[in-house]
Amino acid sequence: MKKIIENERLYLRELSEDDLEDLCAILQDEETMYAYEAPFTDEKVSDWLNWNLASYQKNQFGLWAIVDKNEENFVGQCGIVYSEVEGKNLLEIGYLLNKRYWHNGYASEASALCLNYAKNILQAQKICSIIRDTNSASQKVAENNGMTIVQEFYKDYSGLPVKHYVYSIDLVK
Repeated sequence: MKKIIENERLYLRELSEDDLEDLCAILQDEETMYAYEAPFTDEKVSDWLNWNLASYQKNQFGLWAIVDKNEENFVGQCGIVYSEVEGKNLLEIGYLLNKRYWHNGYASEASALCLNYAKNILQAQKICSIIRDTNSASQKVAENNGMTIVQEFYKDYSGLPVKHYVYSIDLVK
């Protein structure tokens, strides 16, 4: 698999059908998916993978697999996607890790790689991360990347309004 971007400890690569089991370990874990209000079904996991594969074709980016170089372990996913917030299409860095790898700096490192990719490869003017108001770990990752809250909004999860923050950073100074 082609590496998209890397640092000393990890690399990001495109997801493939071979990653379905690793994606299920993340997307079907209740604790990991609390920010989505529920774990995904098999069908939703498959849709998630296909959505990313389509994004690679359409946008040349999407959520990528995070792989630890030393162990060649699938740690999680992190990448760049378009997300709609109140009628606006925002360029977003998103990440979800297998909980076995939480609190080890992988999300911070992977999202920093994506930030650099957005700035240097995509020539993006700004990028954001959309984070649930109760997800303090992800908020710290965004803050570590120099992002600040620029908007609050409510996202609908099966009829439940859930408060989110839009963290953002200008990439052109």
